[in-house]
Amino acid sequence: MLKKIAVFASGNGTNFVALQQAIQTRPIPAEIALLVCDQAEAPVIKKAQADGIPVLVVNFRDYATKADAEAIMLSALQREHIEAILLAGYMRIIGQTLLTAYPHKIINIHPALLPQFPGRRGIEDAFEAGVTETGVTIHFIDAGIDTGQIIGQRTVPVMADDTLDSLAARIHQTEHQFYPDVLQSLINKGAI
Repeated sequence: MLKKIAVFASGNGTNFVALQQAIQTRPIPAEIALLVCDQAEAPVIKKAQADGIPVLVVNFRDYATKADAEAIMLSALQREHIEAILLAGYMRIIGQTLLTAYPHKIINIHPALLPQFPGRRGIEDAFEAGVTETGVTIHFIDAGIDTGQIIGQRTVPVMADDTLDSLAARIHQTEHQFYPDVLQSLINKGAI
């Protein structure tokens, strides 16, 4: 039985593509049954549409509160029988509406070794701090910013001659392998 998952994304969708390709080529018993996006012009939308994946675009400015916007999202998630949510470059904090509906079923990928360098500038902050090692963290979402229970981490060395771009490229390459690995492991363990 395939696990029906939703991916939430705000941008280019490279992790979305990596997850979709892994699901199609590896023994991952999952299906991306919905893409939720908060940016109407995000390139990830066309990528999902090319694979025939339904897309829900939610413009938060159209709603009085975050809870109102998330209620629309929750309705779509329930209609598609979504069992877990994977955040893949989704640049909004998940609110209580979704946290309550999907306890311990919302997963995020972060481009740093949490608890170091939380927030949207994880790669930049690690690079500017001059650390010799950073990496990728996959964690469950809670009400905080990058504070949820850590599922797993992979390290990425920072080379002496790295630029921000070269470091970011290696981190993204690690993400694209690691996220599908973790998804497969969580499903196999019955954790999602």
